[in-house]
Amino acid sequence: MKNLSRLLFTMLLLTSLGNVMAQDQNNPWAINFGINAVDVFPVGENTPQGGYFDEFFNVGDHYSILPSLSTLSVSKYVGDNFTIQVGGSINRIDKWGQDNTNPSLPVNDLAYYAVDGNVRYHLGNLIGSTKLDPAIGVGGGYTWIEEGTYNTFSTTSGNTVGAGTVNASLGLTYWFSDNIGLFVESKYKHSFEDYLTKHFQHSAGLSVRFGGTDTDGDGIYDKDDACPDVPGLEAFNGCPDTDGDGIEDSKDTCPNEAGLAEFNGCPDSDGDGVADNNDDCPQVKGLKSLRGCPDADGDGVADAKDKCPSEAGPAANNGCPWPDTDGDGVLDKDDNCPKEVGTVANNGCPEVVAQPTQEVMDRLNSYAKTILFDTGKSSFKQETYSVLQSITAILKEYPNSKFTIEGHTDSVGSKTSNQTLSDSRANAVMAYLIENGIDSTRLNAYGFGEDYPIDSNATRAGRANNRRVEVKLRK
Repeated sequence: MKNLSRLLFTMLLLTSLGNVMAQDQNNPWAINFGINAVDVFPVGENTPQGGYFDEFFNVGDHYSILPSLSTLSVSKYVGDNFTIQVGGSINRIDKWGQDNTNPSLPVNDLAYYAVDGNVRYHLGNLIGSTKLDPAIGVGGGYTWIEEGTYNTFSTTSGNTVGAGTVNASLGLTYWFSDNIGLFVESKYKHSFEDYLTKHFQHSAGLSVRFGGTDTDGDGIYDKDDACPDVPGLEAFNGCPDTDGDGIEDSKDTCPNEAGLAEFNGCPDSDGDGVADNNDDCPQVKGLKSLRGCPDADGDGVADAKDKCPSEAGPAANNGCPWPDTDGDGVLDKDDNCPKEVGTVANNGCPEVVAQPTQEVMDRLNSYAKTILFDTGKSSFKQETYSVLQSITAILKEYPNSKFTIEGHTDSVGSKTSNQTLSDSRANAVMAYLIENGIDSTRLNAYGFGEDYPIDSNATRAGRANNRRVEVKLRK
């Protein structure tokens, strides 16, 4: 009855501790159960006991093993790799050290009972293992050992004495799965009282972890589940991907329609690089600049809004080109004499051909400064051709005048490359004028590179002013 009462006391203590601890981690609880062995020999005492760790692994001569369920403990994870463990154990001691004539001194199955508490630090995270879980621990408890031949401290036969102990342990658990593992542990118990011997207790058995919560049943514990109320995927921390496109719903602009990551989960049906939710023409391949709609004539006006879809024209005229009724090179919108051939210099009205005035030259150079080239090249941008046509028209008004085309650059890049670029751009303008009816004998072209800036090269605006073409009248 005494033995049964002590075991019941141990179980009551474990149950009480379990009731007051809160769950706050995946599988925070573990139950260990198995067998234990008591070894009173290698504890630093005189014969029949021996020095510390002497014959520590001499199982046959020194270990008293109860080959049945004889140890039970409950542990709780409390954070930062620490667990608190409490447990109870029973045994029968039948070996008590050795002397010069006998390597294993027998005793008469002395009853052994223990209740222990332990704080353990787990090293699995430190070694990067989820299977192997080594742990070190410190704690204390209370142990009872029945008196016998070598530990008699009273005259009462069969008396069981108990005392508090300070414990240090080293253990290893191998987890076969998230919940089931095999453990071994060796614990040193140092008694506070002389009448209770110091000893080692070794345990081995099964460990069962439990206590995690998975509300939505997706196999991911609520603690690690970003969407604990909705079944989801481990790849998205428990959040769903309804359309299966590899983008979780919370980051998917089109969660019910499979799409592409570059479009935040939305599809691009016509393959024009514009997601359907931003594509005004989702079934016809178009341009990003026109929200996915086509522009057949390339004038920047979507075909659906272009009154002349096969003929390039400005948006201001609904995609149609501006007319030039009298064909004088001055569009009707700018022509003060739209039905009478005139000159650009005179706003489309006729004038007496003469040597260009300073005002004419200023107008000519205002056009020249708007000539735009492709970056780092001497080829013209599309919008420059109307400017070149206007310059050509002015030069035709003065058939007896000769002109010099000058190219200038900013200071970005090497001086040699800037010189070469300015030469090629000046000659490109001259070539265009010759191809469009200006006598080559009337024209010269020179490049001056970065040598004659008209503004500071230290600012963006200044550099833009320095990149220019100038037209000068040759006397």
